[in-house]
Amino acid sequence: MLLADLGADILRIERFGAGRPLGGDPQYDFLYRNRPSVAIDLKSPDGLALVRDLATRADVVIEGYRPGAMERLGLGPDMLCAANERLIYARMSGWGQTGPLASRAGHDINYLALTGALYPIGPTDAPPVPPINLVGNFGGGGTFLAMGVLAALLERQRSGKGQVLDVAMVDGISILLTQMAGWMQMGLWSQGRSDNLLDGSAYFYRCYETADGRHMAVGALEREFHDAFVAGLGQDPLRFTDYLDPAVWPDRSRQIEPIFRARSLGEWCEVFDQLDACVSPVLTYREAAAHPAHRARGVHAHCGPSLQPAPAPRFARSPSRAPDPLVSKPDISKSLMDWAVTENEILLLRKNAVLR
Repeated sequence: MLLADLGADILRIERFGAGRPLGGDPQYDFLYRNRPSVAIDLKSPDGLALVRDLATRADVVIEGYRPGAMERLGLGPDMLCAANERLIYARMSGWGQTGPLASRAGHDINYLALTGALYPIGPTDAPPVPPINLVGNFGGGGTFLAMGVLAALLERQRSGKGQVLDVAMVDGISILLTQMAGWMQMGLWSQGRSDNLLDGSAYFYRCYETADGRHMAVGALEREFHDAFVAGLGQDPLRFTDYLDPAVWPDRSRQIEPIFRARSLGEWCEVFDQLDACVSPVLTYREAAAHPAHRARGVHAHCGPSLQPAPAPRFARSPSRAPDPLVSKPDISKSLMDWAVTENEILLLRKNAVLR
């Protein structure tokens, strides 16, 4: 999706019988925006020949199977890169293409657990809380793959040759932990889920419940923002000069919690909208899309009945591709003809039940 947003022409190839395990209306499956798909019988010689032919015209092939699966299909990097020496073959996996876990199954939560990223997330008196699948799947995985592909394309301009990318979610997640790793070795971050600046232990960097059961998020790290936050609560900042001492954090949190519970979310927004204190309401996704600041910037694309995040980042001269209003059923013939497959070839493939 990231590459498609940036203007890449992408054809998504699926195997026959690839279903939708979670169900739902596919026209709102925004991850597939601007990415037409075609189902090809990969057990058919004609189907494999078609995929190999498409790979000779591609800049990049991206696959996300376990190691060895593409080789067993006859679509491994040795074969495809031999036919197209400029091909960048990007392999996405959880554990990587090598190592003792390479062939094991896993999901986002497993990769977070084994890299040390899951351990510090969540309250001290409950199990760790997975941060949806943002950190592993999309952060350590998809974002690093997109960055790697763009870097490989840039390198190819100098060398004239493609290469194979081994993109492992555990690698990307570990990179995202770089700051925490450094802080631990400087003695600025503890092993547990307490007494740390950014894990919800500090009274000035956490969420508080309001009178109507909603929450306000406080990120008043620097002194000027901390003092504005405390003043917004009706307290004297001079009583909080030791705010960076972890020893005072639990007691301060207990003092502040009932103050927040005395007013509703809307009332607190009125207070902190007037202050530069790094205090924000915790919004639902639809509330966030309707927020005046996001609407003014165009953070979300309101396309007909659909609501989806707009492409990022912003380019001054070459804007990103607009997202599809709805992810509609693709025209398979047009999708393949865009890749220089002739109409007669498509008719024959359909007749032989190679395409769906």
